[in-house]
Amino acid sequence: MSAAHDVIVVGGGHNGLVAAAYLASGGLKTLVLERRPIVGGACVTEEIVPGFRFSTTSYVLSLLRPEIIRDLRLKEHGLEVFPCRTTFTPFPDGRSLLMGLGRREDAGQIARFSKRDAAAYPAFDAAIARLADFIRPTLSAPPPDPSAGISDLLGLLKLGNGFRKLPRAEQAFLIKTMTMSCAALLDEWFESGELKASMAATGTIGTYGSPRTPGTAFVFLHYYLGEVNGIAGAWAFVRGGMGGVAEALASSARSRGVAIRTGAAVSRILVKDGAAFGVVLEGGEEIRSRAVVSNADPKRTFLRLMQRSDLPEEFARGIENLRCNGNSAKINLALSEAPDFTALPGDGPHRRGSIQVTGAAPAYLEDAWEDYRIGRPSRRPYLEVTIPSTVDDSLAPPGRHVMSISLKFVPYKPAEGDWKSRREELGDLAVDTLAEYAPNIRRAVLHRQVLTPLDLEEIYGLTGGNICHGDMALDQLFSMRPLWGWARYRTPVRNLYMCGSGTHPGGGVMGAPGRNAAREILKDTRRGRARTA
Repeated sequence: MSAAHDVIVVGGGHNGLVAAAYLASGGLKTLVLERRPIVGGACVTEEIVPGFRFSTTSYVLSLLRPEIIRDLRLKEHGLEVFPCRTTFTPFPDGRSLLMGLGRREDAGQIARFSKRDAAAYPAFDAAIARLADFIRPTLSAPPPDPSAGISDLLGLLKLGNGFRKLPRAEQAFLIKTMTMSCAALLDEWFESGELKASMAATGTIGTYGSPRTPGTAFVFLHYYLGEVNGIAGAWAFVRGGMGGVAEALASSARSRGVAIRTGAAVSRILVKDGAAFGVVLEGGEEIRSRAVVSNADPKRTFLRLMQRSDLPEEFARGIENLRCNGNSAKINLALSEAPDFTALPGDGPHRRGSIQVTGAAPAYLEDAWEDYRIGRPSRRPYLEVTIPSTVDDSLAPPGRHVMSISLKFVPYKPAEGDWKSRREELGDLAVDTLAEYAPNIRRAVLHRQVLTPLDLEEIYGLTGGNICHGDMALDQLFSMRPLWGWARYRTPVRNLYMCGSGTHPGGGVMGAPGRNAAREILKDTRRGRARTA
């Protein structure tokens, strides 16, 4: 049987759609197979109660690479964003910190807690921005593999030469940020517990650790790499919810000739004589292709969609040992009214950005981590809250709202019981915690959806409930993602590639793994082969 397609992309998440669009632009006949009834993976909009549309999993946009928006003409295909930079952190004593309204306003906010920190913050912000400027170009290319040959050695030398040109102080700052904990980094710059708590939480997203865990400073920096409409560090809501990203990508891909099938779950990747040649769907249908690209995470791809005998033993053990521990649950609320915060009553910009519950000092986050570490959801959890309907009237009926709560430090497997029976405890925990800061929230809830880490795995295909397809730890990043020697989107199986967040540069709605993978596949195609191992 001849191949029906040049490439099959397994999984219609955002990286899979990006890869497919670029592959089709390069002249390859491309098919995307998505298990769920809609494309987008964890970047979707779903109407879970009539009239209320939710970004059920991912909830804000920042990391999507501008070259992808440009190349795939996503704005022409319907992508519309509402830029925002505000972060509001209410504290238990009734005070609050609202950042992102401008340098003068930010300084005034910080000065209420520490005048010294208000003076230090602009320098810190500028230093982090310079590091981001240095690292950002590495997102758009495969990481070098020094064992692969002269071209990769040259790439490593080029990166090293760029590092050498940095001022010595910035060299030291970059090395420290790559290796130290987020809490230690902030301790060197600031004295206010409130400011440090509001910033340290970011270093724990998508990784197994607390703000005191070495390497979390780089996780903090990772989420600073985004940009919206040319503004570095900015983020945005997407009109119509995060599904607006997936819909624009799918439209762009289809315009380039990509075929997309939903409700098409792949049960097995076909391999013969060390090469992939197609897939089998759960219903038994076999579809052949010259190459297969997996947008699933590494564990799902190699340990569930393939036979162990198809993989080198050392590689299989490495995939088994990848850390893929989720630490988040997602709570989606339909509200009759917006929350009214005791610390800042009424309407205002604090409702139209990111809202964080982090406590008044990093110790709050450490306590939350300790609960998580022993297998129980944190009794005093870190919440990241957004109310996108405050800027997007397409999401809820007039006067009503949708609220997204990312509930952090929730173990994949609880030490007692299971999430199927304890699911609603997480919803209660999220609402009760938020009610301490916005007492009207309890009466405002019309409907809620609770997604546990197990739900994130079973519904959205995220192994371990990990939103980044694997820990964003230093030993699982760059040339080590997913494994040393296999960070350039190829695999030990000929004609089988990876394009998801489990590859460089990692998690978030970024699209860079998909674009980078497609470019490597097209290089191999131009050389007259899918690839040789």
